[in-house]
Amino acid sequence: MTFLGSNIPRILRCQRGCLTTGLVLMHMLSFAQKYLQAPEVLLAGPYLGQEPPGDTAEVFAPGIVSTPLYELFSAFTPEMNEYYFVRYDEEDKPSMMVYTHQEGRWQSSVVGPRLGEPFITPDGQTLHVGRRYMERTDTGWSTLKNLPAPFFELPIMRLTSSTKGTWYFDAASVEIDIQFARLIDGQRESPQDLDLDLGAYNAHPWIAPDESYIIWDDQREEGFGKADLYISFRQRDGSWGPAINIGPRVNTERSDSYATLTPDGKYLLFNRNVEDDNTDIYWVDASLIDDLRQEAGNFS
Repeated sequence: MTFLGSNIPRILRCQRGCLTTGLVLMHMLSFAQKYLQAPEVLLAGPYLGQEPPGDTAEVFAPGIVSTPLYELFSAFTPEMNEYYFVRYDEEDKPSMMVYTHQEGRWQSSVVGPRLGEPFITPDGQTLHVGRRYMERTDTGWSTLKNLPAPFFELPIMRLTSSTKGTWYFDAASVEIDIQFARLIDGQRESPQDLDLDLGAYNAHPWIAPDESYIIWDDQREEGFGKADLYISFRQRDGSWGPAINIGPRVNTERSDSYATLTPDGKYLLFNRNVEDDNTDIYWVDASLIDDLRQEAGNFS
């Protein structure tokens, strides 16, 4: 993959296909000059060189990933040598960022303008960004491609995938609940509503690679505040269990949303709206999922 930190990359088309190459390039160069040319702290070791959290959620990579700006969405590659997220600058312009582990250290680069909400499939071969995706090639990611019909016509925000290739996704519409679509003999089934205990607002699903549980953000009267993270475990009969609030180790009176697990299954990362104009990325030990599983019982 070619990054702006070294050479100017091939410009990725924006999701709406409406920005000119020149405008995008100017924005990317301005962003890179402001945030990437200053000397960086040497980041070595796993998880961008960060000390892992315990049972209490902590800011992920403070001053590096999480800054006074607006950071959202976490996506590690399976080998955990690339970490993607989205950052908004002072002018509220979003860019997709990546930290890449090269020659024993992590180095940051701008991938391009925000294309969507990134998710990398368990095999590492596809980077989903909502209704579009890129495939891994010998030279990096492919050009941006559209999902096939009818999925491209849906206002998908986040699409995640299990090891079996089943898609789980939401939509920027209250009329569409969280849905799924299986891959059967190489053919993608039509989208179906997920038979899940949903609340008033449901978004940003993350499916476990083995489909044994699903996490999403929701708003309910019995919640801690605004958006909370909820989890449901697959039952022995194949159905989904009740929605369980993940609890105060994660959820606060602010909005807590957009969960993802590190590929090694050890840590849960999520967004927290710490101020009205600032959202940071947090992480916490993922053992809380096993604790909730034990409490729920009757799981597959």
